[in-house]
Amino acid sequence: IIILLNIMCRRPSFIRRFSSSFAVAMWPTKQQQPTATSTSHYSISASASSNGGIIDSTSSSSDDLYESHTHEKVYLPAKSIVVTLAMCVTLPFLIGYFGPLLVLRGLGVVPIVCQGTIMSSSSVALPPQDVTVPKASNEERLPIPTVYEGKHVPLTLYTSKMFPSAGSATSNTVQIDRSSSAFQVKSKISDSNVISQNVSNQQEIVESSFDIGEKGEESNDNPHNSDFDGHLPAGQHLLVDIKNVDSEFLNSEHRLATAMVELITESQLTLLSYHCHSLLPIGVSCAGVLLESHVAFHTWPSEGVIVMDLFTCGSGKLIPILPLIKQLFGVGAEREDLEEPVLNWSHKLRGFREGFVPDYDPTRNPLDSDTGRFITGRLQDDIKLPVLSASTDFQTVDVYELMDPTTRNVNNFYKSLEDDGSYESLHPEHFGPNRVLLLDGVIQSTLFGDAPYHESIVHPAMITHPNPKRVAIIGGGEGATLREILKHSTVEQAVMIEIDEGVVSLSKDYLPEWQDCSSIAHHKGRDAWCFNDTRADARFEDAMAYFTDNFSPKKDDTDDDDESPYEVIVMDCLDP
Repeated sequence: IIILLNIMCRRPSFIRRFSSSFAVAMWPTKQQQPTATSTSHYSISASASSNGGIIDSTSSSSDDLYESHTHEKVYLPAKSIVVTLAMCVTLPFLIGYFGPLLVLRGLGVVPIVCQGTIMSSSSVALPPQDVTVPKASNEERLPIPTVYEGKHVPLTLYTSKMFPSAGSATSNTVQIDRSSSAFQVKSKISDSNVISQNVSNQQEIVESSFDIGEKGEESNDNPHNSDFDGHLPAGQHLLVDIKNVDSEFLNSEHRLATAMVELITESQLTLLSYHCHSLLPIGVSCAGVLLESHVAFHTWPSEGVIVMDLFTCGSGKLIPILPLIKQLFGVGAEREDLEEPVLNWSHKLRGFREGFVPDYDPTRNPLDSDTGRFITGRLQDDIKLPVLSASTDFQTVDVYELMDPTTRNVNNFYKSLEDDGSYESLHPEHFGPNRVLLLDGVIQSTLFGDAPYHESIVHPAMITHPNPKRVAIIGGGEGATLREILKHSTVEQAVMIEIDEGVVSLSKDYLPEWQDCSSIAHHKGRDAWCFNDTRADARFEDAMAYFTDNFSPKKDDTDDDDESPYEVIVMDCLDP
């Protein structure tokens, strides 16, 4: 084809003679015999050398159509052949490359430009003239997620489709870097995290210890590697709303993406890829695909609001990372007159565990009991602070501070923290949040219900007895029942039989109001801490075994450890 194109350009007369001869050779007839004057037929041969190509054309006589009659030579330079070949290769390539781009442009689809593991594109729609869209510099390239050291990440297939949108200024997709040099260092999160928030009545710093392992087991360095819920139709969903956030931070795609990658890194999760849009006129939306599930957020810079949701499979707890979420995304404005960021959150168990997890018992999972239904699952509380989440040798212990907007006004609470002489500041005990104690996920006691509950189970029996001197308490590890009994001046000994000493120790630190006996003034051996009262006798053993060994009719007569009888026995324990 290349040689014929050259001949056509250089010898038009040759083409005419060749076409006529070709027709006679292909379609001869009996009536038409070749003559000396008939159209000649040309046989063509070509050869190429370093100096060029030569075409030999020979004509046929009337006796022999294929006998050489005349000779015509056509010279084709090598340069001509090379140029023609280059044109034949280049033209299809350009048509195949730019043709689809022009078609996609016409359909409004934006082509993606790949830059390593970052893919970015500009929006089809142009921003309004009064809107300035910041351009990311090389220093502001979105961070690339990496593999957590020691964690196995299976190979995945990435598929995406982008649609044109008039409300998007930029679009970026980032994928995980699987190279060994990109392994993350060990996360900064340890088995205990510290939450510091001024939410107590005395505006004190509350330190909280979180055990992120399974109950009764030591914490795993990588809790999301656990197989407890792995490959099962079950997971955890954490919803977070934050207000009073800096508007510049909420409109920075780079800063938000950096915070998201750091959150996933510190949470010991694996971010496979994420996609972000800078919106018009302002705002950012990002969605990330996790090996464990997904993370997503959207911002309203003008209102200072960001909403986020994080869903994971596995047994690694999400509630302990709430302080990290507030630290990374609750960026306050530089102006001192603006309010501090406020975080509202909700945590829910998703999917199905019963029938899929072997020997699963929802009553042994705190998040499947009162904790999930009445505490973590609610999003409308103005204050919901996990003060404590710990495990003793016998049970889990959780303490939360809550403020329900239907019963308390959060503005009055913040006013009670000020020293302005107002009624709220003079009586802060009436405006603080509620504090809830849960054992194995079941609500045991609350700050607002402390007096009504413990006074009701103690004083009717104590008043009914004419002279209660020796009183027994079954359970009551938080100390409130002991506090009410010690208020009676007739009491000489109050024995508390509690199986879990850990509850007493934790209650002393996180529920001090329950063990406060500073109001008792009628006894010389009194103390501000109820358990230091000389009349208090705490015994950490099984109450049923204690009464069986000491008061059973079948008790061995040779046992010299006789216990004196009790005038009053108060039960403050879980149902058996």
